[in-house]
Amino acid sequence: MIALPASARVVIIGGGISGCSVAYHLARLGWRDIVLLERQKLTSGTTWHAAGLVGQLRASLNMTRLAKYSADLYARLGDVTGLATGFRACGSISVALSNERRVELLRQAGLARAFGVEVAELSLAEIKAMYPHLNTEGVTMGVHLPADGQADPGNIALALAKGARAKGALIAEGVKVASVTQAAGRVTGVTWVQGEAQGHIAADLVVNAAGMWGRDLAAASSVALPLHACEHFYIVTEPIAGLERLPVLRVPDECAYYKEDAGKILLGAFEPKAKPWGMQGIPESFCFDQLPEDFDHFEPILAAAVNRMPMLASAGIHTFFNGPESFTPDDRYYLGEAPELGGYWVAAGYNSIGIVSSGGAGMALAAWMDSGEPPFDLWDVDIRRAQPFQKNRRYLRERVSETLGLLYADHFPCRQPATARGIRRSPVHEHLKAAGAVFGETAGWERANWFAAAGEVPEYRYSWGRQNWFENSAAEHRALRQGVGLIDMSSFGKIRVEGPGALAFLERVAAAQIDVDNGRIVYCQMLNARGGIESDLTITRLSETAFLLVVPAATLQRDLAWLRRNLGGDLATITDVTAAEAVLCLMGPRAREVLAACSPADLSNTAHGFGTAREIEVGMGLARAHRISYVGELGWELYVSTDQAAHVFEALTEAGTAAGLRLCGLHAMNSCRMEKAYRSFGHDITDEDHVLEAGLGFAVATDKGGFIGREAVLRKREAGLTRHLVQFLLSDPEPMLYHNEPILRDGRIVGVLASGAYGHSLGGSVGLGYVPCTHAGESGAEMLAARYEIEVAGQRIAARASLAPLYDPKSERPRA
Repeated sequence: MIALPASARVVIIGGGISGCSVAYHLARLGWRDIVLLERQKLTSGTTWHAAGLVGQLRASLNMTRLAKYSADLYARLGDVTGLATGFRACGSISVALSNERRVELLRQAGLARAFGVEVAELSLAEIKAMYPHLNTEGVTMGVHLPADGQADPGNIALALAKGARAKGALIAEGVKVASVTQAAGRVTGVTWVQGEAQGHIAADLVVNAAGMWGRDLAAASSVALPLHACEHFYIVTEPIAGLERLPVLRVPDECAYYKEDAGKILLGAFEPKAKPWGMQGIPESFCFDQLPEDFDHFEPILAAAVNRMPMLASAGIHTFFNGPESFTPDDRYYLGEAPELGGYWVAAGYNSIGIVSSGGAGMALAAWMDSGEPPFDLWDVDIRRAQPFQKNRRYLRERVSETLGLLYADHFPCRQPATARGIRRSPVHEHLKAAGAVFGETAGWERANWFAAAGEVPEYRYSWGRQNWFENSAAEHRALRQGVGLIDMSSFGKIRVEGPGALAFLERVAAAQIDVDNGRIVYCQMLNARGGIESDLTITRLSETAFLLVVPAATLQRDLAWLRRNLGGDLATITDVTAAEAVLCLMGPRAREVLAACSPADLSNTAHGFGTAREIEVGMGLARAHRISYVGELGWELYVSTDQAAHVFEALTEAGTAAGLRLCGLHAMNSCRMEKAYRSFGHDITDEDHVLEAGLGFAVATDKGGFIGREAVLRKREAGLTRHLVQFLLSDPEPMLYHNEPILRDGRIVGVLASGAYGHSLGGSVGLGYVPCTHAGESGAEMLAARYEIEVAGQRIAARASLAPLYDPKSERPRA
């Protein structure tokens, strides 16, 4: 038994590779009084049975940065600690069995080049030369990533632990954390049990790296950590005579991956319908355990594999393995400080990519804890994206049965989850459904993405080209641009900030001038100390002491956490009122005509100008009408109490009959906002993007006095910009842009698109992406004088670049 201290700076819960990585990286930063507690043995949860694949290309630049860091770390960790990690850069090959998968792999290859990952597209002959055992029947092409590799997961974790111990961290096995203690909204330490002994370690910070135990541990502290274990299967063959070293092979269309190791083949599966596990909780005694075999479940994968790899037909099976791994509702892991409890940090939920992720994740979390800010944009994996309802166990076990398989499914644009749906619905959901709405999901909200016409099947048919909703969305787009459309945006996050200190507080956290007349709407950002964008929102002044903040549905928990973190001593309350009001957006040149047909209010520019809000009558109900637009046309966002929302919806649709009112979905709204170059948080703007380089300097009021980020704005204005957010329009009207397509300036890749959509009014696909300056002080005119192309699935397409919106550049239409 190791003597445990009475206090520590940080207690890390969980001795898998994730917890060991956090301990190692905190110790490397010079932290002392680090304690890691493992209830059984190091690596005994999931780490010990992981396949150990280290693939560097991820879905975004920063996730790729973390994966590349992991690979570099594992390659040198043995020399640093004296304990070999087994890492070798054997490379990886992914092959396509369909044209859609071929397009996906070509897009991934372009992304790899943009991210600085070595990549090569492979012909059938080249695939066969690199992997002679593969049956290439039906294979359309392949992609080779030579720097990918494989490693020994257990030894990596033990090497990280050894390195942490060498720097003074205390790592204790056989110690269970019974609870995380707290007071006044912050953690105060942990209680522990070690055999018959028990005690308490006082600590300012706790890290939940408990893997599949993490959800229940977090729930005991009222923290939402939505993850659930699934059964994960693989087989290992007997030794195969003469089997040479081979790259890792992925055949995602057959849900399979192959790893050669010591003359054997490991065949693993990400089957379309997975088996959740641990619905009644995970046994206390679980340690290096396996789950019962289920050959019937694995047999379809094996049958396809024997055809794809004929030598498996004669190779004996040495091991049939079934072990649990944790999965999350969106196949992304969790990092960061939980919004519910100060000092409670999380590193968990790795979705079967924990080995390649944990090295970088531990580094990033340690840097975040050390400085108080993430080292770069980590919104992809930020714990603040989790919704409180998602800790519901029934929801989780239904969703993770799908998300495991989605790892190898086609990653089509706009793909929506099929399981655990219908959790959060607006008051007009059934009205939209009856009208043919096809719903997508964001933060659990069901939102109409497009509307099927009479006689059409209201469901997605996915593709990398124009999907089945393309023409439907085009018609909705035209309604918003030329007539009038109605969009349900009840999913907006709505936050009331009120009290005698509300104005002072908001002036300090918002970059724009908030001391405006009652009824004024202010578009603004909340910035961090680096001038990066923490939140993109509107603030409406309701009265002298009350304000309404409207934020995207996906960022509500993040925004609430940021506000509460920065409240300080200001006398103000912060209240989530999202569910109290529906939001019906009436947009288009004929919006005034429709609203006037069901409201006696004066809707003229004089009485109700752009950027103002006031209460009006609609039908026999009331609405607070905000004259503002995210589509770039005349329009109002109507905030209606949920009990009156259905009535107001019916009054609007009835009044709109004569004007040809059309119900519109979010695909049409996104198309319109892209034409206007309106920014979207998490895509075009993040906490890593400086507000001036994002082209949002017009929303910053440096002359109002002090606010968070002001000094960074002034420094950037003095030093000059190093990049610009640029809008692009493809010259060819056929290709589709989504996001992550490489941007080429004068033939050289300089970045990727942050977002993209088809611009039906502009007649082609539109994208937004950052372009770095070639020299200090490069003007916008110089930047636009260059020749630009966008790479789409291996094809380079000429593009027009602009720093002003290509549609209605002076923004005259919303003010008309």
